[in-house]
Amino acid sequence: MFLLFKPNEVQIESFLESRKSDKYSYSDVGATKESAPPVGFDVDHNRELLGNGHEIFEKAKQAIKKWTMFKVPGLELIHDDTPIETGRNVALFAHHLGFYSLSSCRIVYIIDEPERFGFAYGTLTEHVESGEERFTVEYHADTDEVWYDIYAFSRPGHLLVKLSYPYARRLQKSFAVGSKAAMKDAVSKL
Repeated sequence: MFLLFKPNEVQIESFLESRKSDKYSYSDVGATKESAPPVGFDVDHNRELLGNGHEIFEKAKQAIKKWTMFKVPGLELIHDDTPIETGRNVALFAHHLGFYSLSSCRIVYIIDEPERFGFAYGTLTEHVESGEERFTVEYHADTDEVWYDIYAFSRPGHLLVKLSYPYARRLQKSFAVGSKAAMKDAVSKL
């Protein structure tokens, strides 16, 4: 949803309430678990070495639970205390080119393994893009390395995004850079 003015708290809460029964905006829900993305989507895969050892892995897991990867300039996760649970909805607020946008997503699945932690969320019908994004941290015992991994497939979900496609792709790449930096910073401070 694109807006000309910054929404107030009442408008944001109304938006969130209206998304409770919303549907996913794409048919391949859960496809970020697969090795091949759905046809017709752009694919982005970004990784960042966070450090070494179990302590860094535990710090990275806590950062994921706190939605730290969304501490990116120009983007705000509404209710960053939302638990990482399948079926939970979240909303993203962004400001770009004089517009504001509110977008909604739902957590599709959780990954909670001894050496891998994270989740994927998918876009709902009120999102400017259509697709799914997975955020994980991984501990590699053979190298003692901890990696942050973002894997996503998307395509424009709104006419304005289609018309400004190169700019939209630039924003997605900028988010990945900012997200990796936020995670790197978080594990160095926790």
